[in-house]
Amino acid sequence: MKRLKTTTLALLIFASAAAMTSVSAAADQRPNILIFYVDDLGWQDVQLNDLDAPCPYETPNVAELAKQGMNFTQAYSPAPTCAPSRAGIITGQHPGKLRYTHVTFDNIPKGRPTEEFIEPYLGAHLPMDALTLATALKDNGYATGHVGKWHLGLSSSLFGFEFSHEERGVHRKLADRTKGFATADDPKYPLSQKKYPPVSDKKPDGISYPYDDVTESAIRFMQQSDDKPFFLYLAHWMVHWPVMTRNGELLEYYCDKLGQPFPPEPSDVTLEGQQNPYFASMVTTVDWSLGRIVDYLEKTDDPRSPGKKLIETTYVIFTSDNGGAEHHGNEVISDNYPLKYGKAHDEEGGIRVPMVVVGPGIPKGTQFDGLVNQLDYFPTILNLTRSQIAPEAKNELSGLDITPVLLGGAQQIVDAQGVERENLFWHFPHNIGAMKAAIREGDFKLYKNYETRDYSLYRLYQDGQRHDLEEMKDLAADPEYAPVLKRLSENLERQLTENQVEGPYLNPAFKGKTKPSAEIQKMAFIAESRRASVRLRSSGPAIKTAYVIYRDPPGVDKQKARRGEESFDVRIGMKMPAAIAASGNSVAAPIPEGIDAYCFLLIDENNFQTFSDIQLVP
Repeated sequence: MKRLKTTTLALLIFASAAAMTSVSAAADQRPNILIFYVDDLGWQDVQLNDLDAPCPYETPNVAELAKQGMNFTQAYSPAPTCAPSRAGIITGQHPGKLRYTHVTFDNIPKGRPTEEFIEPYLGAHLPMDALTLATALKDNGYATGHVGKWHLGLSSSLFGFEFSHEERGVHRKLADRTKGFATADDPKYPLSQKKYPPVSDKKPDGISYPYDDVTESAIRFMQQSDDKPFFLYLAHWMVHWPVMTRNGELLEYYCDKLGQPFPPEPSDVTLEGQQNPYFASMVTTVDWSLGRIVDYLEKTDDPRSPGKKLIETTYVIFTSDNGGAEHHGNEVISDNYPLKYGKAHDEEGGIRVPMVVVGPGIPKGTQFDGLVNQLDYFPTILNLTRSQIAPEAKNELSGLDITPVLLGGAQQIVDAQGVERENLFWHFPHNIGAMKAAIREGDFKLYKNYETRDYSLYRLYQDGQRHDLEEMKDLAADPEYAPVLKRLSENLERQLTENQVEGPYLNPAFKGKTKPSAEIQKMAFIAESRRASVRLRSSGPAIKTAYVIYRDPPGVDKQKARRGEESFDVRIGMKMPAAIAASGNSVAAPIPEGIDAYCFLLIDENNFQTFSDIQLVP
């Protein structure tokens, strides 16, 4: 497989230089790191931060984890969807800064005539020269393993993970989710002989769980890492759609608990609230997986620390990639109330997530109510593991080190200069009706509404107490809150500018546009120099930013290629800067050998985003 050649690999070079220093014997006592990442698990989907009606989904292992460590009541994901949040965790950089803000990578957006705005084009995968947490820890002597969902393009094995297992495990779709559940002699998903919660009158000893390759592969990686400290990124495919379970006993338990027939009717679950027995089963299955992992840590000796179990030398971070998904078509999945909306929204229901951290030195049964973002994991883990990266790479990190909170009882999160964290921000230039940026500062949450070109302001808390967590009362037009609106909007705009975020753009296909957009007049390709160019109508707006995007040649199966089943050039789908003529009406770029198709992406001075047709190299 080819790797992308870049003009600079400074971050990786500096990180690798640190790795050339041999790890001392004392470093072998450094802690293990385990991030247990759940997909689409909402803040109200676990028995941690129950507000109003109690959560019906049983998560005893999550609750026990919180008793053994620290619960973060106001923890946030970097983005309201999974890929950008994963990019944020693995690079430590804000998704807006990475320009990796949604899951629509390698999709050329096609705006409808009724839509004024259009989302930006995202590359096909995480940039190859991005310094990842895995690479940083590997260079500092750690064994690195990823298990489960990657969703950043290509494979985790190309981004610093020595052990990579991306299979779905037990979360493979059933042809009919009302039957065909796992059995004791199932060749792929045999039921466990050991019984686990929940217990009931029908099953007083508990129930069996199907074999889950994600969980077992995670344990296998830890078993193989006995001579090094390890970093394990365990990213479950659940509780994402499809909403199903292979555990018939667990599904029956929730049907009984929720007062529904078993097996359920073969149709969408449309009961409002948290009444979907399939989703409930997935939540408890993830909790069971967490229990299996913690049980292994509790029972296994740490070979690097005689007399200690792995649980005594391992930091475990439990969280979710974004807020809970509430609907899929007609199906009601769950309910994030009292939080507003859910996945794919910058509102609280889309970005507030459960978070628990346990490990050496973290006081048991504690709680932190300050603002925390998953972007804080990278600098915190560097500190906890005493790992070094180049100063230039460290300066690129968007989060803050929360070690003083975890180990020192600090009540505030501060930066390297001791300045207290003021705010967190988000940027989601996607999905008509949800294109927003947001900032959380103190008691307040402000939104920049891209489509309506205005702001909304809500007061979530007052004097530390819940006030308008539902985000029902917009204060933007209230004169009393004008100073708050001014301060937060200025802070948000500064964050957006400093991070050089991208989009949304104006849609050239919009029928109601009041300004002209760039119009492509002619495409050309010179075979001798492999130079491609595009000429625009001179009467139109000038081009201010231009890229060339290398495209798949005809006949390539993208999915097979990205899974490694066919050869694949990692340059495909990535946008490369193109040269703009002084006139602003012509753009050109070289097309490297091995690239058989391309198109141009143009942003004009009126902020319209235009794509050329895909061109085949003659």
